Amino acid sequence: MATDLQTETLGSEIALTVVVRLRNGDRLTRVEFLRRYHAMPNLRHAELIEGRVYMPSPVSAERQGEPHFDFVTWLGVYRVMTPGVVGGDNSTLDLDMDNAPQPDGYLRIEERCGGRTRIIDGYLQGPPELIVEIAASSVSYDLQDKLNAYRRNGVAEFVVWRTEDHEIDWFVLDGGNYVRLPIGADRIYRSVVLPGLWLDVDAVLAGDFAKTLQVLNAGIADESHAKFVASLADVRKAF
Repeated sequence: MATDLQTETLGSEIALTVVVRLRNGDRLTRVEFLRRYHAMPNLRHAELIEGRVYMPSPVSAERQGEPHFDFVTWLGVYRVMTPGVVGGDNSTLDLDMDNAPQPDGYLRIEERCGGRTRIIDGYLQGPPELIVEIAASSVSYDLQDKLNAYRRNGVAEFVVWRTEDHEIDWFVLDGGNYVRLPIGADRIYRSVVLPGLWLDVDAVLAGDFAKTLQVLNAGIADESHAKFVASLADVRKAF
């Protein structure tokens, strides 16, 4: 069993603490998962989903790395143009006792603007308004245990780009269950929770990022986005 030794000075004595390393498939609580994660500073990616540890294999540029970059850029442009909304990339979320996921990206409304998330001890606690994940296919745990964890913890919208299947799924929370967000006749998804966040599915899948941003900018220019930004500003003033 792989272990690490940590030292702690107590007066004139030195105490040794044995920390068992994370292993793919381990069954742990969130507290134990984070304790072991902290003891492995060179580890870049590990998640606790429904009490099970997932440590992904090396990231493929074509199937994961480059799509991830495009999705995070899309989120970042929206965040810049929407005061009161912030985002993150590969940040560990403290959801519940069995879940500490590390999603590819998220957007959340700031606490001072009425959002439900909080930063506590450096970690984000509570469900972001929107999470995005890059998954290889529909059999990925992103669309199995992780989807269930996000649903149960109240993540309002969940977007999954299935790169091998050449599909994008957009789920919205409705009465405690995820339902598929209806896509427009123009093949554009329009966020319910974050007005103005528009995604041209065909442009994304074709690698036409210029058009992807063009459609996003159209959403940001829409009246619904202006009203949303104004509502966030009103809440911030009253905070």
